[in-house]
Amino acid sequence: GPDLRLLIIGDSSAVGVGTSHQEEALLGHMRKRLSQTNTVHWSVDAKTGATTADTIARLQDRAPQKFDIVSISLGVNDVTTRVTLSDWLERFAVLLDLVDRKFQAEVICISGIPPIHYFPLLPQPLRWVLGAQASRFDRALRALVSTRTGCRFVEMDFEPDVAKMSPDGFHPGPKIYSEWGGKVYRTIRRDIKQLGKT
Repeated sequence: GPDLRLLIIGDSSAVGVGTSHQEEALLGHMRKRLSQTNTVHWSVDAKTGATTADTIARLQDRAPQKFDIVSISLGVNDVTTRVTLSDWLERFAVLLDLVDRKFQAEVICISGIPPIHYFPLLPQPLRWVLGAQASRFDRALRALVSTRTGCRFVEMDFEPDVAKMSPDGFHPGPKIYSEWGGKVYRTIRRDIKQLGKT
């Protein structure tokens, strides 16, 4: 089918930590669905442990390139490193402006913050504290995304099933990556049709 250029930006979950290869990760599940109707040209710009500030710095050094769809998943490391909500929102707005300017994407798909209060690696009460902060970040991110043309929000409302997580108790396992890829695809499917890409 028509060419579709996809860029995935983010942290360890965008890299695919928790799976044995990219076919089981977010990229693999998105590519699998998109390639049913399109020839997918993809790139991943992600790093384990990346915060939003780290990602801005990294992307500023990247050459401009045109992409149709950009998928962003960031925020967990901002929560765990105690970045304030106001600073994070300011940085995320800068990131979206940078992505828009540098990659000229038709659609920017932003994944929400996952439910950290279910992560078994984290002991209580830390898990509860970080989970509450993650919920605040998620609500604020949803509000930010709703004000921006061409941006779509993906809710990370997964069932609290520890068996679906990776053995490290912090990253998604293959089943969650599959669900996540499906969520992102359903969010952008209408946009892809409107772009005349199917």
